[in-house]
Amino acid sequence: MLRSLLTLFLMFTFFASPLSAQELTGTLQKIQKAGKIKIGYRAHQPPMSFLDKNGKPIGYSIDLGRDIAAAVQYKIGQHIDVEYVPVTAADRFTALADNKIDILCGSTTKTLSRGELVDFTQLTFVTGASFMTLKGNDIRNNFKGKKLGVVKGTTTEVNLKKMLQETGTEADVVLLDSAAAGIKSLKSKKIDALSADQVVLIGLAMTSEKPGEFSILSDLYTFEPFALAVRRNDADFRLIADQVISDLYRDKGILKIYDRWFGQFSGRRSSAFEALIQLNAIPK
Repeated sequence: MLRSLLTLFLMFTFFASPLSAQELTGTLQKIQKAGKIKIGYRAHQPPMSFLDKNGKPIGYSIDLGRDIAAAVQYKIGQHIDVEYVPVTAADRFTALADNKIDILCGSTTKTLSRGELVDFTQLTFVTGASFMTLKGNDIRNNFKGKKLGVVKGTTTEVNLKKMLQETGTEADVVLLDSAAAGIKSLKSKKIDALSADQVVLIGLAMTSEKPGEFSILSDLYTFEPFALAVRRNDADFRLIADQVISDLYRDKGILKIYDRWFGQFSGRRSSAFEALIQLNAIPK
């Protein structure tokens, strides 16, 4: 009888006790021991991740990282601090492998080749090439005879020429040395529109002296999927991130984040982003 009671007590203690440090693995265990989560970000990728006037990391992906950090804290059952660690395009993936960061929040395209280096969460955003004009110059349905600027040597240049050829549209493609040169040409009306990745265009507008003088088309003519990156083969940590992202899609909380960073420059959300919401609203 005494042995049976002891067995029941031990079983109750095992199932009722909170998750212990010994039961945590991988990144979760590392965060629990350190008492903090390290979020990697790129400082000059507005509106996905950049610094505000006080040097504080902000942006669309930073908001997602903050929500994931809160979910990790709840899972661990103790307070954790959030440390933001700047990374570059060159070292962002090795920073994960070397434990310098726990999650990469920025403007990272999910590709199969990068899957050899890191794992990715669910898709967090979909972008692609679009157009920026001066406000009031709506060229949405009429590119004929327009001067379309694009930075030379980019994939956008190739895709723009391909799109014009496939649609039989006669427009002048003006090759530019940089995106900054494109802004100057647009403001001086040497071109009617500047074509680049939509996220790049929004970043250019946000960091300009007069953001309100620009308009960015919501339609995309190429597609590029973004996701957050985590260490490979760490299913427990990645699952928490995926749960947060799915919850945001399912309860439409993602729309508040989207509008905060994109609403000013895009009259409506792209059909690709609307589809992303539906496809990634995975049930619990």
